[in-house]
Amino acid sequence: MFYEVFTGLCQKAGLSAYKVCTDVGLNRSAVAKWKSGAVPNGATAAKLADYFGVSVGFLLGTESAAPGKQVSDDDLKFALFGGEGEITDEMFDEVKRFAAFVMQREQEKKG
Repeated sequence: MFYEVFTGLCQKAGLSAYKVCTDVGLNRSAVAKWKSGAVPNGATAAKLADYFGVSVGFLLGTESAAPGKQVSDDDLKFALFGGEGEITDEMFDEVKRFAAFVMQREQEKKG
């Protein structure tokens, strides 16, 4: 199910599966694993969902979503912390600040 959703999103975006993997920093061999039925871990699913602008649930085939739906905070918390234990607002805010820092750093590298 995941592979079909993933390749459908790639096709809709006009991108190859390998290009998407490269863009989000994944090994190209991941596509072959997904094609044979493997499902990405939470962090990888979150990266891909963010890349396509959909929820993790949509990407994993557990929910339907309108195109362009953003990843929810609950999806991110699950992907980042594995759904175990209490995630405080402070913890989540720190992760978001770090992600913003990394994105800014990468943008500066590009130009």
